[in-house]
Amino acid sequence: MNQITPPPKIEIIPSSAPFSEAQRSWLNGFFAGLLSDAPTPLSAEQGAAVMQGATGDGDDGEAPWHDQTMPMADRMKLAEGRPLRRRMMAAMAQQDCGQCGYDCHNYSEAIATKSEARLNLCVPGGKETARMLKSLYEEIDKAPAAPASASSAAPATPAVVAEPGRSRDNPIAATFLSRRLLNKQGSEKETWHIEFDLSGCGLDYVVGDSFGIFARNDVGLADQIIALLGASHTTKVNGKTLREVLIDDVSLSPAPDSLFELISFITGGATREKARALAQGEDPDGDAATLDVMAVLQKFSGVRPHPEAFVEALEPLQPRLYSISSSHNATPGKLSLTVDCVRYVINKRKRLGLASTFLAERINPGDELKVYVQKAHGFALPQDPKVPIIMIGPGTGVAPFRAFLLDRRATGAPGKNWLFFGHQRSDCDFFYADELNALKTSGLLTRLSLAWSRDGDKKFYVQDRMREVGRELWTWLAEGANIYVCGDAKRMAKDVERALVDIVAQFGARTTDEAVSFVGELKKTGRFQQDVY
Repeated sequence: MNQITPPPKIEIIPSSAPFSEAQRSWLNGFFAGLLSDAPTPLSAEQGAAVMQGATGDGDDGEAPWHDQTMPMADRMKLAEGRPLRRRMMAAMAQQDCGQCGYDCHNYSEAIATKSEARLNLCVPGGKETARMLKSLYEEIDKAPAAPASASSAAPATPAVVAEPGRSRDNPIAATFLSRRLLNKQGSEKETWHIEFDLSGCGLDYVVGDSFGIFARNDVGLADQIIALLGASHTTKVNGKTLREVLIDDVSLSPAPDSLFELISFITGGATREKARALAQGEDPDGDAATLDVMAVLQKFSGVRPHPEAFVEALEPLQPRLYSISSSHNATPGKLSLTVDCVRYVINKRKRLGLASTFLAERINPGDELKVYVQKAHGFALPQDPKVPIIMIGPGTGVAPFRAFLLDRRATGAPGKNWLFFGHQRSDCDFFYADELNALKTSGLLTRLSLAWSRDGDKKFYVQDRMREVGRELWTWLAEGANIYVCGDAKRMAKDVERALVDIVAQFGARTTDEAVSFVGELKKTGRFQQDVY
Protein backbone atom coordinates (compact mmCIF):
# COMPACT_ATOMS: atom_id res chain seq x y z
CA MET A 1 0.00 0.00 0.00
CA ASN A 2 1.10 3.56 -0.61
CA GLN A 3 2.43 5.45 2.36
CA ILE A 4 -0.15 7.97 3.59
CA THR A 5 1.31 11.37 4.37
CA PRO A 6 -0.43 13.01 7.35
CA PRO A 7 -1.80 16.53 6.94
CA PRO A 8 0.39 19.40 8.19
CA LYS A 9 0.02 20.27 11.85
CA ILE A 10 -1.51 23.71 12.17
CA GLU A 11 -3.13 25.28 15.20
CA ILE A 12 -6.90 25.25 14.62
CA ILE A 13 -7.93 24.17 18.12
CA PRO A 14 -6.38 26.66 20.59
CA SER A 15 -4.65 25.55 23.79
CA SER A 16 -7.47 27.16 25.78
CA ALA A 17 -10.04 24.79 24.26
CA PRO A 18 -11.66 22.22 26.62
CA PHE A 19 -9.71 19.23 25.28
CA SER A 20 -6.78 17.18 26.58
CA GLU A 21 -3.43 17.77 24.88
CA ALA A 22 -3.79 14.51 22.93
CA GLN A 23 -7.30 15.42 21.79
CA ARG A 24 -6.23 18.93 20.80
CA SER A 25 -3.22 17.57 18.87
CA TRP A 26 -5.31 15.11 16.91
CA LEU A 27 -8.13 17.53 16.18
CA ASN A 28 -5.60 20.03 14.85
CA GLY A 29 -4.23 17.38 12.50
CA PHE A 30 -7.67 16.22 11.40
CA PHE A 31 -8.99 19.65 10.59
CA ALA A 32 -5.77 20.75 8.96
CA GLY A 33 -6.42 18.02 6.41
CA LEU A 34 -10.16 18.60 6.24
CA LEU A 35 -9.95 22.34 5.76
CA SER A 36 -6.69 22.86 3.93
CA ASP A 37 -8.57 24.83 1.26
CA ALA A 38 -11.22 26.37 3.53
CA PRO A 39 -11.35 30.14 4.01
CA THR A 40 -11.46 30.15 7.81
CA PRO A 41 -10.21 27.88 10.61
CA LEU A 42 -12.49 25.91 12.91
CA SER A 43 -13.15 26.76 16.50
CA ALA A 44 -13.01 24.14 19.25
CA GLU A 45 -16.82 24.09 19.28
CA GLN A 46 -16.87 23.36 15.53
CA GLY A 47 -14.42 20.52 16.03
CA ALA A 48 -16.58 18.91 18.70
CA ALA A 49 -19.69 19.37 16.55
CA VAL A 50 -18.15 17.58 13.58
CA MET A 51 -16.91 14.68 15.67
CA GLN A 52 -20.33 14.28 17.28
CA GLY A 53 -22.03 14.44 13.90
CA ALA A 54 -19.60 11.96 12.39
CA THR A 55 -20.10 9.30 15.02
CA GLY A 56 -23.58 9.74 16.41
CA ASP A 57 -22.07 8.47 19.66
CA GLY A 58 -24.62 9.61 22.21
CA ASP A 59 -24.03 7.77 25.48
CA ASP A 60 -20.69 9.20 26.59
CA GLY A 61 -19.85 12.04 24.26
CA GLU A 62 -18.10 12.34 20.92
CA ALA A 63 -15.66 9.73 19.63
CA PRO A 64 -12.66 11.61 18.20
CA TRP A 65 -10.77 8.36 17.53
CA HIS A 66 -13.06 7.68 14.54
CA ASP A 67 -10.17 7.70 12.07
CA GLN A 68 -8.45 4.64 10.66
CA THR A 69 -5.33 6.62 9.75
CA MET A 70 -4.66 7.82 13.31
CA PRO A 71 -1.83 5.92 15.08
CA MET A 72 -3.07 3.45 17.67
CA ALA A 73 -1.26 5.24 20.51
CA ASP A 74 -3.02 8.51 19.68
CA ARG A 75 -6.42 6.83 19.45
CA MET A 76 -5.95 5.21 22.84
CA LYS A 77 -4.87 8.52 24.40
CA LEU A 78 -8.10 10.07 23.18
CA ALA A 79 -10.02 7.23 24.84
CA GLU A 80 -8.33 7.54 28.23
CA GLY A 81 -10.84 7.56 31.08
CA ARG A 82 -13.63 6.17 28.89
CA PRO A 83 -15.46 2.91 29.69
CA LEU A 84 -13.73 -0.28 28.56
CA ARG A 85 -16.09 -0.79 25.62
CA ARG A 86 -15.27 2.70 24.33
CA ARG A 87 -11.53 2.04 24.53
CA MET A 88 -12.13 -1.14 22.55
CA MET A 89 -13.95 0.90 19.92
CA ALA A 90 -11.00 3.30 19.80
CA ALA A 91 -8.73 0.31 19.16
CA MET A 92 -10.97 -0.56 16.20
CA ALA A 93 -11.09 3.09 15.02
CA GLN A 94 -14.89 2.64 15.01
CA GLN A 95 -15.30 2.14 11.25
CA ASP A 96 -18.51 0.06 11.54
CA CYS A 97 -17.51 -1.80 8.37
CA GLY A 98 -19.34 -4.98 9.42
CA GLN A 99 -16.52 -7.36 8.48
CA CYS A 100 -16.40 -8.76 12.01
CA GLY A 101 -20.08 -9.70 11.77
CA TYR A 102 -21.02 -6.92 14.20
CA ASP A 103 -20.83 -3.15 14.26
CA CYS A 104 -18.02 -1.80 16.46
CA HIS A 105 -20.35 -1.05 19.40
CA ASN A 106 -21.81 -4.55 19.47
CA TYR A 107 -18.45 -6.23 18.94
CA SER A 108 -16.94 -4.35 21.87
CA GLU A 109 -20.01 -5.13 24.02
CA ALA A 110 -19.74 -8.82 23.12
CA ILE A 111 -16.06 -8.90 24.09
CA ALA A 112 -16.63 -6.95 27.32
CA THR A 113 -19.43 -9.31 28.38
CA LYS A 114 -17.36 -12.36 27.35
CA SER A 115 -19.99 -13.56 24.92
CA GLU A 116 -17.38 -13.25 22.13
CA ALA A 117 -13.94 -14.76 22.74
CA ARG A 118 -12.48 -14.03 19.29
CA LEU A 119 -10.36 -10.89 19.49
CA ASN A 120 -9.04 -10.96 15.93
CA LEU A 121 -12.20 -10.27 13.93
CA CYS A 122 -11.47 -6.58 13.22
CA VAL A 123 -10.25 -6.79 9.63
CA PRO A 124 -9.28 -3.11 9.10
CA GLY A 125 -7.40 -3.03 12.41
CA GLY A 126 -5.53 -6.27 11.80
CA LYS A 127 -2.88 -7.52 14.20
CA GLU A 128 -2.43 -4.15 15.93
CA THR A 129 -6.08 -3.98 16.94
CA ALA A 130 -6.08 -7.64 18.02
CA ARG A 131 -3.11 -6.95 20.30
CA MET A 132 -4.81 -3.96 21.88
CA LEU A 133 -8.10 -5.82 22.34
CA LYS A 134 -6.20 -8.65 24.04
CA SER A 135 -4.62 -6.13 26.42
CA LEU A 136 -7.98 -4.52 27.17
CA TYR A 137 -9.64 -7.92 27.57
CA GLU A 138 -7.20 -8.73 30.36
CA GLU A 139 -8.57 -5.74 32.29
CA ILE A 140 -11.99 -7.37 32.58
CA ASP A 141 -10.92 -9.86 35.25
CA LYS A 142 -8.87 -7.22 37.06
CA ALA A 143 -11.79 -4.80 37.40
CA PRO A 144 -13.80 -4.93 40.65
CA ALA A 145 -17.05 -6.83 40.31
CA ALA A 146 -20.10 -4.64 39.76
CA PRO A 147 -22.85 -4.90 42.42
CA ALA A 148 -25.59 -7.33 41.51
CA SER A 149 -28.82 -5.84 40.24
CA ALA A 150 -32.16 -7.22 39.21
CA SER A 151 -31.25 -6.95 35.57
CA SER A 152 -27.80 -8.50 35.96
CA ALA A 153 -29.18 -11.33 38.07
CA ALA A 154 -31.70 -12.30 35.42
CA PRO A 155 -30.81 -15.38 33.39
CA ALA A 156 -29.00 -14.63 30.17
CA THR A 157 -31.00 -14.73 26.98
CA PRO A 158 -29.86 -17.63 24.81
CA ALA A 159 -27.85 -16.56 21.79
CA VAL A 160 -29.93 -16.46 18.62
CA VAL A 161 -28.38 -18.42 15.78
CA ALA A 162 -28.85 -16.56 12.52
CA GLU A 163 -30.62 -18.41 9.75
CA PRO A 164 -28.32 -20.04 7.19
CA GLY A 165 -26.48 -17.54 5.03
CA ARG A 166 -27.15 -14.55 7.32
CA SER A 167 -24.02 -14.73 9.46
CA ARG A 168 -20.34 -15.57 9.14
CA ASP A 169 -20.99 -18.17 11.85
CA ASN A 170 -23.69 -19.91 9.81
CA PRO A 171 -22.70 -19.75 6.12
CA ILE A 172 -24.46 -21.48 3.28
CA ALA A 173 -23.27 -23.01 0.00
CA ALA A 174 -23.65 -20.95 -3.20
CA THR A 175 -22.54 -21.78 -6.74
CA PHE A 176 -19.84 -19.85 -8.55
CA LEU A 177 -21.11 -18.95 -12.03
CA SER A 178 -18.55 -16.90 -13.92
CA ARG A 179 -15.92 -14.20 -14.01
CA ARG A 180 -15.01 -11.57 -16.60
CA LEU A 181 -12.19 -9.09 -16.65
CA LEU A 182 -13.33 -5.47 -16.44
CA ASN A 183 -10.02 -3.85 -17.41
CA LYS A 184 -8.89 -3.62 -21.01
CA GLN A 185 -5.39 -4.03 -22.41
CA GLY A 186 -2.98 -1.45 -21.05
CA SER A 187 -4.42 -1.30 -17.55
CA GLU A 188 -2.17 -1.58 -14.52
CA LYS A 189 -5.03 -3.19 -12.59
CA GLU A 190 -6.78 -6.56 -12.61
CA THR A 191 -10.45 -6.22 -11.71
CA TRP A 192 -13.08 -8.92 -12.12
CA HIS A 193 -16.85 -9.00 -12.35
CA ILE A 194 -17.79 -12.15 -10.39
CA GLU A 195 -21.21 -13.84 -10.51
CA PHE A 196 -22.89 -16.35 -8.18
CA ASP A 197 -26.05 -18.41 -8.43
CA LEU A 198 -28.13 -18.17 -5.24
CA SER A 199 -31.21 -19.95 -6.56
CA GLY A 200 -30.18 -23.29 -5.10
CA CYS A 201 -29.68 -21.95 -1.57
CA GLY A 202 -32.59 -19.48 -1.58
CA LEU A 203 -30.48 -16.61 -0.25
CA ASP A 204 -31.56 -13.03 -1.02
CA TYR A 205 -30.26 -9.57 -0.17
CA VAL A 206 -30.94 -5.87 -0.54
CA VAL A 207 -28.72 -3.35 -2.25
CA GLY A 208 -26.13 -1.92 0.13
CA ASP A 209 -25.52 -5.32 1.76
CA SER A 210 -22.16 -7.08 1.54
CA PHE A 211 -21.27 -10.64 0.62
CA GLY A 212 -18.98 -12.79 2.74
CA ILE A 213 -16.71 -15.29 0.99
CA PHE A 214 -14.92 -18.20 2.65
CA ALA A 215 -11.95 -18.54 0.32
CA ARG A 216 -9.34 -21.28 0.38
CA ASN A 217 -5.58 -20.84 0.51
CA ASP A 218 -3.44 -21.49 -2.54
CA VAL A 219 -2.35 -25.15 -2.78
CA GLY A 220 1.14 -24.14 -3.87
CA LEU A 221 1.58 -21.94 -0.79
CA ALA A 222 0.39 -24.75 1.49
CA ASP A 223 2.83 -27.19 -0.10
CA GLN A 224 5.76 -24.79 0.30
CA ILE A 225 4.94 -24.40 4.00
CA ILE A 226 4.76 -28.18 4.44
CA ALA A 227 8.20 -28.47 2.84
CA LEU A 228 9.64 -25.84 5.19
CA LEU A 229 8.22 -27.79 8.12
CA GLY A 230 9.88 -30.96 6.84
CA ALA A 231 6.52 -32.67 7.17
CA SER A 232 4.34 -34.90 5.00
CA HIS A 233 1.19 -33.74 3.19
CA THR A 234 -0.67 -36.64 4.78
CA THR A 235 0.33 -35.93 8.39
CA LYS A 236 -2.88 -36.03 10.42
CA VAL A 237 -3.89 -32.89 12.32
CA ASN A 238 -7.30 -32.69 13.97
CA GLY A 239 -8.60 -35.57 11.91
CA LYS A 240 -7.58 -34.05 8.57
CA THR A 241 -4.40 -34.06 6.54
CA LEU A 242 -1.94 -31.23 7.16
CA ARG A 243 -2.44 -30.07 3.58
CA GLU A 244 -6.24 -29.90 3.99
CA VAL A 245 -5.89 -27.91 7.21
CA LEU A 246 -3.48 -25.41 5.63
CA ILE A 247 -5.75 -24.92 2.61
CA ASP A 248 -9.15 -24.77 4.31
CA ASP A 249 -8.83 -23.94 7.99
CA VAL A 250 -6.03 -21.53 8.96
CA SER A 251 -4.81 -18.11 7.92
CA LEU A 252 -1.39 -18.03 6.28
CA SER A 253 -1.05 -14.23 6.37
CA PRO A 254 -0.07 -12.24 8.35
CA ALA A 255 1.89 -14.26 10.89
CA PRO A 256 0.18 -14.16 14.32
CA ASP A 257 2.00 -13.37 17.56
CA SER A 258 1.30 -16.92 18.75
CA LEU A 259 3.55 -18.30 15.98
CA PHE A 260 6.45 -16.18 17.22
CA GLU A 261 5.69 -17.34 20.76
CA LEU A 262 5.83 -20.97 19.62
CA ILE A 263 9.20 -20.39 17.97
CA SER A 264 10.53 -18.73 21.12
CA PHE A 265 9.52 -21.80 23.16
CA ILE A 266 11.44 -24.27 20.97
CA THR A 267 14.60 -22.24 20.34
CA GLY A 268 17.22 -20.48 22.39
CA GLY A 269 19.74 -17.66 22.44
CA ALA A 270 19.44 -14.79 19.96
CA THR A 271 16.78 -16.63 17.95
CA ARG A 272 14.55 -16.90 21.01
CA GLU A 273 15.02 -13.22 21.85
CA LYS A 274 14.15 -12.16 18.32
CA ALA A 275 11.01 -14.31 18.27
CA ARG A 276 9.97 -12.93 21.67
CA ALA A 277 10.44 -9.37 20.44
CA LEU A 278 8.24 -10.04 17.40
CA ALA A 279 5.58 -11.66 19.60
CA GLN A 280 5.46 -8.46 21.65
CA GLY A 281 4.91 -6.26 18.61
CA GLU A 282 8.51 -5.13 18.23
CA ASP A 283 10.36 -5.03 14.92
CA PRO A 284 14.01 -6.03 15.51
CA ASP A 285 14.92 -6.41 11.83
CA GLY A 286 12.53 -3.88 10.27
CA ASP A 287 10.55 -6.56 8.44
CA ALA A 288 7.65 -7.31 10.81
CA ALA A 289 5.04 -5.80 8.47
CA THR A 290 6.00 -8.22 5.67
CA LEU A 291 6.03 -11.46 7.68
CA ASP A 292 3.37 -13.90 6.65
CA VAL A 293 3.48 -17.50 7.85
CA MET A 294 5.79 -18.71 5.10
CA ALA A 295 8.13 -15.75 5.54
CA VAL A 296 8.42 -16.57 9.26
CA LEU A 297 9.46 -20.15 8.51
CA GLN A 298 12.02 -18.79 6.04
CA LYS A 299 13.26 -16.22 8.55
CA PHE A 300 13.69 -18.86 11.25
CA SER A 301 14.86 -21.49 8.77
CA GLY A 302 16.50 -23.74 11.33
CA VAL A 303 13.27 -24.12 13.32
CA ARG A 304 10.80 -26.88 12.47
CA PRO A 305 7.80 -26.90 14.79
CA HIS A 306 5.74 -30.07 15.12
CA PRO A 307 2.87 -29.80 12.58
CA GLU A 308 0.17 -30.05 15.26
CA ALA A 309 1.76 -27.33 17.43
CA PHE A 310 2.33 -25.24 14.30
CA VAL A 311 -1.33 -25.41 13.25
CA GLU A 312 -2.48 -24.58 16.80
CA ALA A 313 -0.34 -21.43 16.70
CA LEU A 314 -2.12 -20.14 13.57
CA GLU A 315 -5.37 -18.21 13.45
CA PRO A 316 -8.60 -19.45 11.85
CA LEU A 317 -9.11 -18.51 8.23
CA GLN A 318 -11.43 -15.52 8.18
CA PRO A 319 -14.04 -14.74 5.51
CA ARG A 320 -13.60 -11.73 3.24
CA LEU A 321 -16.39 -9.21 2.72
CA TYR A 322 -17.25 -7.46 -0.58
CA SER A 323 -19.85 -4.85 -1.52
CA ILE A 324 -22.57 -6.42 -3.66
CA SER A 325 -22.75 -4.94 -7.17
CA SER A 326 -26.12 -6.39 -8.25
CA SER A 327 -29.80 -6.06 -7.34
CA HIS A 328 -32.00 -8.95 -6.24
CA ASN A 329 -34.98 -7.05 -7.62
CA ALA A 330 -33.31 -6.87 -11.04
CA THR A 331 -31.82 -10.38 -11.20
CA PRO A 332 -33.44 -12.67 -8.59
CA GLY A 333 -31.30 -15.63 -7.65
CA LYS A 334 -28.08 -14.05 -8.90
CA LEU A 335 -25.46 -11.93 -7.16
CA SER A 336 -22.35 -10.17 -8.45
CA LEU A 337 -19.20 -8.63 -6.98
CA THR A 338 -16.58 -6.26 -8.38
CA VAL A 339 -13.18 -7.44 -7.14
CA ASP A 340 -9.66 -6.02 -7.46
CA CYS A 341 -7.15 -8.85 -7.71
CA VAL A 342 -4.25 -8.37 -5.28
CA ARG A 343 -0.79 -9.51 -6.36
CA TYR A 344 2.52 -8.06 -5.22
CA VAL A 345 6.16 -9.02 -4.68
CA ILE A 346 8.16 -8.87 -1.43
CA ASN A 347 11.78 -9.99 -1.39
CA LYS A 348 11.39 -11.55 -4.84
CA ARG A 349 8.50 -13.71 -3.63
CA LYS A 350 5.08 -13.30 -5.20
CA ARG A 351 2.30 -12.70 -2.67
CA LEU A 352 -1.38 -13.26 -3.46
CA GLY A 353 -4.51 -11.72 -2.00
CA LEU A 354 -6.45 -14.62 -0.49
CA ALA A 355 -10.03 -14.11 -1.69
CA SER A 356 -9.31 -11.99 -4.78
CA THR A 357 -7.02 -14.56 -6.42
CA PHE A 358 -9.28 -17.38 -5.24
CA LEU A 359 -12.13 -15.76 -7.17
CA ALA A 360 -9.92 -14.81 -10.11
CA GLU A 361 -8.25 -18.17 -10.74
CA ARG A 362 -8.72 -20.90 -8.13
CA ILE A 363 -12.44 -21.61 -8.44
CA ASN A 364 -14.30 -22.94 -11.47
CA PRO A 365 -17.85 -22.40 -12.75
CA GLY A 366 -20.16 -24.83 -10.99
CA ASP A 367 -18.05 -25.04 -7.85
CA GLU A 368 -19.71 -24.40 -4.51
CA LEU A 369 -18.28 -22.29 -1.71
CA LYS A 370 -19.39 -21.12 1.72
CA VAL A 371 -20.94 -17.64 1.70
CA TYR A 372 -23.20 -15.34 3.69
CA VAL A 373 -24.92 -11.98 3.35
CA GLN A 374 -23.83 -9.27 5.78
CA LYS A 375 -26.64 -6.79 6.36
CA ALA A 376 -25.52 -3.21 5.82
CA HIS A 377 -25.09 -0.88 8.80
CA GLY A 378 -26.61 2.41 7.65
CA PHE A 379 -25.86 2.13 3.93
CA ALA A 380 -29.01 1.84 1.85
CA LEU A 381 -31.19 3.55 -0.71
CA PRO A 382 -33.58 6.17 0.72
CA GLN A 383 -36.97 4.83 1.72
CA ASP A 384 -38.64 7.41 -0.49
CA PRO A 385 -37.87 6.41 -4.11
CA LYS A 386 -38.34 10.03 -5.23
CA VAL A 387 -35.29 11.24 -3.25
CA PRO A 388 -32.35 12.13 -5.54
CA ILE A 389 -29.06 10.35 -4.85
CA ILE A 390 -25.43 11.36 -5.44
CA MET A 391 -23.02 8.42 -5.55
CA ILE A 392 -19.22 8.76 -5.35
CA GLY A 393 -17.40 5.50 -6.03
CA PRO A 394 -14.00 5.40 -7.76
CA GLY A 395 -12.54 2.02 -8.74
CA THR A 396 -14.30 -0.92 -7.15
CA GLY A 397 -16.19 1.63 -5.05
CA VAL A 398 -18.65 1.71 -7.95
CA ALA A 399 -19.94 -1.74 -6.90
CA PRO A 400 -22.84 -0.77 -4.59
CA PHE A 401 -23.82 2.10 -6.90
CA ARG A 402 -24.20 -0.22 -9.86
CA ALA A 403 -26.52 -2.15 -7.54
CA PHE A 404 -28.39 1.04 -6.59
CA LEU A 405 -28.95 1.98 -10.23
CA LEU A 406 -30.09 -1.50 -11.27
CA ASP A 407 -32.45 -1.61 -8.30
CA ARG A 408 -33.94 1.81 -9.05
CA ARG A 409 -34.51 0.76 -12.66
CA ALA A 410 -36.14 -2.53 -11.58
CA THR A 411 -38.44 -0.84 -9.08
CA GLY A 412 -39.27 2.18 -11.24
CA ALA A 413 -37.94 4.65 -8.68
CA PRO A 414 -38.42 8.19 -10.07
CA GLY A 415 -35.62 9.88 -8.09
CA LYS A 416 -32.72 11.48 -9.96
CA ASN A 417 -29.35 9.66 -9.91
CA TRP A 418 -25.85 11.16 -10.20
CA LEU A 419 -22.74 8.97 -10.26
CA PHE A 420 -19.14 10.09 -9.83
CA PHE A 421 -16.74 7.40 -11.05
CA GLY A 422 -12.99 7.56 -11.46
CA HIS A 423 -9.97 5.37 -12.06
CA GLN A 424 -6.57 5.56 -13.71
CA ARG A 425 -7.21 5.56 -17.47
CA SER A 426 -10.41 6.15 -19.42
CA ASP A 427 -9.58 3.75 -22.27
CA CYS A 428 -8.92 0.68 -20.11
CA ASP A 429 -10.32 1.29 -16.60
CA PHE A 430 -13.88 2.45 -17.26
CA PHE A 431 -15.77 -0.37 -15.51
CA TYR A 432 -19.27 -1.13 -16.83
CA ALA A 433 -18.87 1.64 -19.43
CA ASP A 434 -21.47 0.31 -21.88
CA GLU A 435 -23.92 -0.38 -19.08
CA LEU A 436 -23.55 3.05 -17.46
CA ASN A 437 -23.75 4.88 -20.76
CA ALA A 438 -26.92 2.97 -21.62
CA LEU A 439 -28.43 3.94 -18.26
CA LYS A 440 -27.54 7.55 -19.00
CA THR A 441 -29.08 7.37 -22.46
CA SER A 442 -32.27 5.91 -21.01
CA GLY A 443 -32.50 8.78 -18.51
CA LEU A 444 -32.21 6.65 -15.40
CA LEU A 445 -28.67 7.89 -14.75
CA THR A 446 -29.28 11.62 -14.72
CA ARG A 447 -25.62 12.62 -14.57
CA LEU A 448 -22.34 10.71 -14.96
CA SER A 449 -19.22 12.58 -13.86
CA LEU A 450 -15.87 10.93 -14.60
CA ALA A 451 -12.32 11.50 -13.36
CA TRP A 452 -9.14 9.85 -14.69
CA SER A 453 -5.98 10.17 -12.63
CA ARG A 454 -3.47 9.04 -15.29
CA ASP A 455 -4.90 10.47 -18.52
CA GLY A 456 -3.18 13.85 -18.15
CA ASP A 457 0.01 15.33 -16.79
CA LYS A 458 -1.71 16.14 -13.50
CA LYS A 459 -3.60 13.60 -11.43
CA PHE A 460 -7.32 14.28 -11.36
CA TYR A 461 -9.66 12.56 -8.89
CA VAL A 462 -13.38 12.37 -8.14
CA GLN A 463 -13.04 15.09 -5.47
CA ASP A 464 -11.57 17.39 -8.15
CA ARG A 465 -14.55 16.71 -10.41
CA MET A 466 -16.87 17.41 -7.47
CA ARG A 467 -15.33 20.85 -7.05
CA GLU A 468 -15.69 21.57 -10.78
CA VAL A 469 -19.43 20.92 -10.63
CA GLY A 470 -19.85 22.21 -7.10
CA ARG A 471 -22.70 24.59 -7.87
CA GLU A 472 -24.86 21.83 -9.35
CA LEU A 473 -23.91 19.41 -6.58
CA TRP A 474 -24.98 21.97 -3.98
CA THR A 475 -28.28 22.45 -5.80
CA TRP A 476 -28.97 18.71 -5.57
CA LEU A 477 -28.16 18.73 -1.85
CA ALA A 478 -30.36 21.76 -1.27
CA GLU A 479 -33.17 19.89 -3.01
CA GLY A 480 -32.85 17.03 -0.52
CA ALA A 481 -30.49 14.59 -2.24
CA ASN A 482 -28.76 11.83 -0.29
CA ILE A 483 -25.01 11.49 -0.84
CA TYR A 484 -23.06 8.21 -0.73
CA VAL A 485 -19.35 7.40 -0.73
CA CYS A 486 -17.77 3.97 -1.26
CA GLY A 487 -14.09 3.07 -1.38
CA ASP A 488 -10.81 3.77 0.36
CA ALA A 489 -11.21 5.10 3.90
CA LYS A 490 -7.65 6.25 4.37
CA ARG A 491 -7.50 8.90 1.67
CA MET A 492 -10.37 9.06 -0.84
CA ALA A 493 -13.21 9.28 1.68
CA LYS A 494 -11.45 12.07 3.58
CA ASP A 495 -10.70 14.00 0.40
CA VAL A 496 -14.31 13.68 -0.74
CA GLU A 497 -15.61 14.94 2.59
CA ARG A 498 -13.18 17.86 2.51
CA ALA A 499 -14.43 18.75 -0.99
CA LEU A 500 -18.03 18.52 0.21
CA VAL A 501 -17.40 20.97 3.06
CA ASP A 502 -15.77 23.37 0.60
CA ILE A 503 -18.71 23.10 -1.81
CA VAL A 504 -21.29 23.71 0.91
CA ALA A 505 -19.35 26.75 2.13
CA GLN A 506 -18.81 28.24 -1.32
CA PHE A 507 -22.08 27.57 -3.12
CA GLY A 508 -24.34 27.40 -0.09
CA ALA A 509 -23.14 30.86 0.99
CA ARG A 510 -22.24 29.52 4.41
CA THR A 511 -19.42 30.17 6.79
CA THR A 512 -17.00 27.34 7.49
CA ASP A 513 -18.82 26.81 10.78
CA GLU A 514 -22.16 26.46 9.01
CA ALA A 515 -20.72 24.20 6.28
CA VAL A 516 -19.24 21.81 8.82
CA SER A 517 -22.51 21.78 10.75
CA PHE A 518 -24.42 21.11 7.53
CA VAL A 519 -22.26 18.09 6.66
CA GLY A 520 -22.48 16.84 10.25
CA GLU A 521 -26.25 17.09 10.08
CA LEU A 522 -26.29 15.12 6.81
CA LYS A 523 -24.52 12.31 8.66
CA LYS A 524 -26.80 12.46 11.68
CA THR A 525 -29.94 12.27 9.56
CA GLY A 526 -28.62 9.50 7.30
CA ARG A 527 -28.39 11.67 4.20
CA PHE A 528 -24.60 11.18 4.02
CA GLN A 529 -23.69 7.49 4.11
CA GLN A 530 -20.36 5.74 3.64
CA ASP A 531 -19.22 2.22 2.82
CA VAL A 532 -15.46 2.57 3.29
CA TYR A 533 -12.67 0.11 3.91
